[in-house]
Amino acid sequence: MEAISSFFQNYVNFSGRASRSEFWYSYLFLIIVAVIASVIDLVVNNEIISSLWNLAVLLPTLAMTTRRLHDINRSGWLQLLVALFPIGTIAVIVWYCKKSDETVTMSEIERVFK
Repeated sequence: MEAISSFFQNYVNFSGRASRSEFWYSYLFLIIVAVIASVIDLVVNNEIISSLWNLAVLLPTLAMTTRRLHDINRSGWLQLLVALFPIGTIAVIVWYCKKSDETVTMSEIERVFK
C-alpha cells in the first residue's frame, strides 16, 4: 500500500529514487486497475474508462520509471530504449529488475550542501 501511495504522492517527481518493491508493486496495481477498466469497457461497450485511466497514470508512470532508473544510477532518458523493440525492451526490463545501487550520486551530495 505504501508503494501505491508513494506512486501518487510523487506524481510528477522525476528526481530521486524508487526501490524495486515500490516500482513492481506500483506496476502490479496499474495492471490490476487496467484490467478492471478494460472489463468495464467491454460491459459498457466503449473505451472511455481505460483511456481515461491510461491518460491519468501516464505522467506518474514515467516519473516512477525515471526514479527507478535513477536508483540504479542510470539516466531516466534510457526508458526511451523501449522503442527499440525487442532488444531495448529487454535491456530496460533487466535494469528494472536490477538491485539498487547504494552509491551516492552527485545530485544527492549537492542537495545535502544546499
